[in-house]
Amino acid sequence: MPELIAAQLDSYRKFIDFGIREALEGVFPIHDFSEERVEIHFKDFEIETPRYQPKECRRKNLNYESYLRVKLQMLNKETGEIKEDTVFLGAVPVMTEKGTFIINGVERVIVHQIIKADGISFEADAGVYTAKIKPKKGAWLEFTVDKKGVITVRIDKKRKMSATTLLRAFGIESDSAIIKAFKDDKDIVAKYIQPTIDKDKTKKQVEAWHTLYKLIRPGDLGTDERVEDLFRTMFANPKRFDLGEVARLKIARKLGVSDVYEGDGRFISNDDLIETIRYLLRLNIGDTTATPDDIDRLDNRRIRSVGELIQEKFLVGLARMERIAKDRMTVLDLNESSARSFINHRPVEAVVKEFFASSQLSQFMDQSNPLSELAHKRRISAMGPGGLTRERASFEVRDVHPTQYGRICPIATPEGPNIGLVLHFASFSRVDKHGFIQTPYREIAHFVPNDGVSAINRITLEDLLDKKGKVIVPEKVLMKKEHAELLKKSYDEKDVLVRGYLTNRYEYVDAYVERNFTIAEANSPIDEFGNFSETRLGARQNTDATFVYVRDITHIDISPKQIVSETTSLIPFLEHDDATRAEMGSNMMRQAVPLVHSDAPIVGTGNEKVFGEKSGYCVIAEDDGEVLGIDAKHITVLYADGEKKTYELITFERSNHDMQVHQYPRVSHGQKFHVGQVLADGHSMENGELALGRNLRVAYMPWNGYNFEDAIILNADIVEQDYFTHVSIAEYTMDVRETKL
Repeated sequence: MPELIAAQLDSYRKFIDFGIREALEGVFPIHDFSEERVEIHFKDFEIETPRYQPKECRRKNLNYESYLRVKLQMLNKETGEIKEDTVFLGAVPVMTEKGTFIINGVERVIVHQIIKADGISFEADAGVYTAKIKPKKGAWLEFTVDKKGVITVRIDKKRKMSATTLLRAFGIESDSAIIKAFKDDKDIVAKYIQPTIDKDKTKKQVEAWHTLYKLIRPGDLGTDERVEDLFRTMFANPKRFDLGEVARLKIARKLGVSDVYEGDGRFISNDDLIETIRYLLRLNIGDTTATPDDIDRLDNRRIRSVGELIQEKFLVGLARMERIAKDRMTVLDLNESSARSFINHRPVEAVVKEFFASSQLSQFMDQSNPLSELAHKRRISAMGPGGLTRERASFEVRDVHPTQYGRICPIATPEGPNIGLVLHFASFSRVDKHGFIQTPYREIAHFVPNDGVSAINRITLEDLLDKKGKVIVPEKVLMKKEHAELLKKSYDEKDVLVRGYLTNRYEYVDAYVERNFTIAEANSPIDEFGNFSETRLGARQNTDATFVYVRDITHIDISPKQIVSETTSLIPFLEHDDATRAEMGSNMMRQAVPLVHSDAPIVGTGNEKVFGEKSGYCVIAEDDGEVLGIDAKHITVLYADGEKKTYELITFERSNHDMQVHQYPRVSHGQKFHVGQVLADGHSMENGELALGRNLRVAYMPWNGYNFEDAIILNADIVEQDYFTHVSIAEYTMDVRETKL
């Protein structure tokens, strides 16, 4: 099973390694309004090591954060003088090893957000098709076709204009050039392109720019220079317009255009526009190869994790800082100023602080037990800034979609108004660099090399014939060494076709790539050598469940637990449960309180050990060794390689929910241990296994009517022997003040 909180850790690491630099390079250099007096250039940045450790921050109610210092260079254009300076730019909260942040001494989690991906989408509404190009930054384009066959475009939801006017503005100037671009589709030209050209009053690029200018700035008088300037600013200025890597990838996948993002790939090209219009028109004429997009498919929705969310806020703060710097540049005396005089760190710090303290996605960590912590870090929300609201979200958005298979759990979701809007990652899923959720599949091979060895223990799919048509090996035979050698001698082909067998190659794929796969289920019958035992198998083809011939299968699921989240995978015999009851079970496991004594379940699913060890509370031996000293707060060990190490244990710490967080030593003084052995357990654990409750002996029998309907009778021992006792730790503070009264 992959690292369970990798999405959190990787996203934050990406922000620290690349995101901060990218944001700073996007804002700097800063010029004054005239661009003739002064400019400030960004050279480098440095993040200091945090002043306090997480433990101290919790105790003293502080933020666990690092200071960001930026190296800047100020150029005085009037004198040519250059001054260098290091400027403080605020504090950046640091993520702990467990994927959390400590803000004012309290652990918080930034939940992943799932949103509609930028890029291109073709939508059908009551038989009317629209094409939308939505960039990461800048103006949206929306193409539609009216009843007369005229193609129109809207820029940023302003008034409609002819699509050919936009093409002319982008440089496809003459009528003949526009028709030539669609020359392969004669029907399209006659039915749509010609009526659009006839309605278009513009004939030159400059005229198109003027039309565009009137739409964007109605009532303004535009000179040729001004209208060109507006067009270039809107569509060719990286500060104003950027498609973004995700949008470029989606446009390339949908329209078959270039997927290179560097350089001009960040802007809309002529090819992008022509192919968008062509695809829209193919939808209108009923071409079966063109299909509208399903906005609920997971290749049209992506995950925004911690790093991206913080970077977005950081950019907002930098933009405010830039505005203040520009104002100061007009007022201050340049000879007595340095970069520090213009840069104010407060707006940056305020925006980042506000995000961590009050954003809908920054949540007080659910710390009832180790499982609830893990589930909270793997939670996905469709709400939050730029997302949906409970009131607006339709049934379609909340529903389980076939592309969620192996990516998002179909069971774990709240029962109230948030149903389907708050989700959880499936056990094996991960997030790629573009934010699309991937799931792993194992590759299936159908050929083996004809080398006299590889064919051993493989089953023939059909009769294998020599040149004369004589059968060398009949179908459905498990080949032995003699068969393989006979094939090498008498069979001419380089590769031998065999019944599908499992390879050791695994592939993580997103919902778009998966369209072309035929995937068998994880528990398909397989023999001891990894060959399929049957020739017809249950499989999924483009999200449809079906039965297929073994030759068509390309991949197989990794595990039957692949479909569900980490919490749901702890329910034994899940396949026998009703979905709503399983959902309740998943939610209630996260509410279990840590008991003074807890038992690992007698009937489990095997995941208890995995989640216990990966919870961060379990201390595991890194090598063979011996225990030198032990008490409630420390375990000192001597490893086989001579390294002496002391593990500090957590004792009676208060969790976010006033429960105890505690570690219990599981070894004794002088004990020898092996690598991987559990040295100390966390709360709600037993020998490294997750133990959320107790194993009770239950009798199903009537007892004088006391257990009528849903009443239960408890044995007195349960109370007397502290079977379900848990420790609450509350913190009370009282101010004692002396007044002069």
